[in-house]
Amino acid sequence: MHSNHLLLEEPIRMASILEPSKSSFFPAMTKIVGTLGPKSRSVDIISGCLKAGMSVARFDFSWGDAEFHQQTLENLKAAIKSTRKLCAVMLDTVGPELQVVNKTEHPISIQADSFLTLTPDQNKAATSNLLPINFSGLSKAVKTGDTIFIGQYLFTGSETTSVWLEVTEVKEEDVVCLVKNSATLSGTLYTLHVSQIHINLPTLTDQDKEVISTWGVRNNIDILSLSYTRHAEDIRHAREFLSKLGDLSQTQIFAKIENVEGLTHFDEILREADGIILSRGNLGIDLPPEKVFLFQKAAVHKCNMAGKPAVVTRVVDSMTDNLRPTRAEATDVANAVLDGSDAILLGAETLRGLYPVETISTVGRICAEAEKVYNQDLYFKRTVKYVGEPMSHLESIASSAVRAAIKVKASVIICFTSSGRAARLIAKYRPTMPVLSVVIPRLKTNQLRWTFSGAFEARQSLVVRGLFPMLADPRHPAESTNATNESVLKVALDHGKTAGVIKPHDRVVVCQKVGDASVVKIIELED
Repeated sequence: MHSNHLLLEEPIRMASILEPSKSSFFPAMTKIVGTLGPKSRSVDIISGCLKAGMSVARFDFSWGDAEFHQQTLENLKAAIKSTRKLCAVMLDTVGPELQVVNKTEHPISIQADSFLTLTPDQNKAATSNLLPINFSGLSKAVKTGDTIFIGQYLFTGSETTSVWLEVTEVKEEDVVCLVKNSATLSGTLYTLHVSQIHINLPTLTDQDKEVISTWGVRNNIDILSLSYTRHAEDIRHAREFLSKLGDLSQTQIFAKIENVEGLTHFDEILREADGIILSRGNLGIDLPPEKVFLFQKAAVHKCNMAGKPAVVTRVVDSMTDNLRPTRAEATDVANAVLDGSDAILLGAETLRGLYPVETISTVGRICAEAEKVYNQDLYFKRTVKYVGEPMSHLESIASSAVRAAIKVKASVIICFTSSGRAARLIAKYRPTMPVLSVVIPRLKTNQLRWTFSGAFEARQSLVVRGLFPMLADPRHPAESTNATNESVLKVALDHGKTAGVIKPHDRVVVCQKVGDASVVKIIELED
């Protein structure tokens, strides 16, 4: 685990801290995943979120039906069209989530030092002394002394909206608990989390499979966020399921690590998954608070070395109701960037928060400031050392492209790719400049119709730090000749100029295939 990612060899001039930040086309190299919901589903608000820096839209199926999410997605498509900003779609599964069933939806006040019974009998009404839940195996899973948390939107940590229980007795299928703090549960959904206890439910539930095979297939989801991933087998099972659903065989699977079980099997999960989401809401309950930062740093480092995106959640909870984050939260966002995170995931802050656009904008500005002092040189050397020798052909090309770009102070790296792998490998070495990933579509057929690949690969790179995709014209053949390369390069350079990242006399590093050979070249632009 390495944490010395802050560049402080040259002392930062205090006066420079007060200088206004320069605006740029890319708010930050670190990506922002925004959860769309009741407060962020109109075309106007989504357009604002895209302009502020959201590059992945998350659809959380823990609440809301498929029709609600479909309407939100149609609005997202309209916003993408009007803003001309690419955005990936992430479907977040419910998984083995335990929920309190409150059919009345009235707030429930619970008093400290009283007793509360959890029952699987969903016909009973929810009261301050009795809560029906959607799981009949709780009494078999827990014992006296175990800790249970109940709250809305995975416990913000606010003691007035989450309740902390201690199991005192198990009566047949019912579990009797002592209430540790007074709280009011309000809203439509409260989830229940049993600390460090295995819940015997499948990771990909029948409900999840139904949603994926209908809503997911209809909308060609780019990323599946697999909630409560506990073993590598969970990823393999999900991948096998997706492989039978046509285009969804290209969907990436991100393992959401939410409990000690996922933490214990982290290394094998990382080998199977396409990316990792560190769900600090639940992890903060399963782990002692003083251990959370340690797991975050170790897990992000492992993701970095494997070249797989690491996404951190629960960073600016207070912005759900406030226009500014706390000082601790602002520091937390910056530290996530300095740890090496690829993306920041916003949940309640954009889903039901009062200031979704401002939250994305604020997080983007903090990320951009942290990136300025990110110790890229140290990181590069460590990554090269970790990969070791002999390097694979692609790894060698990727690291050489980044080294060249840093040495000649290039303004951008342009990478031609069809699978997206080469561009992701370049991003793995965390160059200080943006990587324009030019995805060259491939023509493929299933004997019934011809389709172009490339859209999935382009959108999936929207969760990788520093990677900014553009889709090349499919009329350019993937088997590159000098003529087609030059024309695609011109399109990429024009795109960079429009975006404001390439100016006259800049140097640009280009990584491309010519025949069977991979080539890294440096070009100096004229007026």
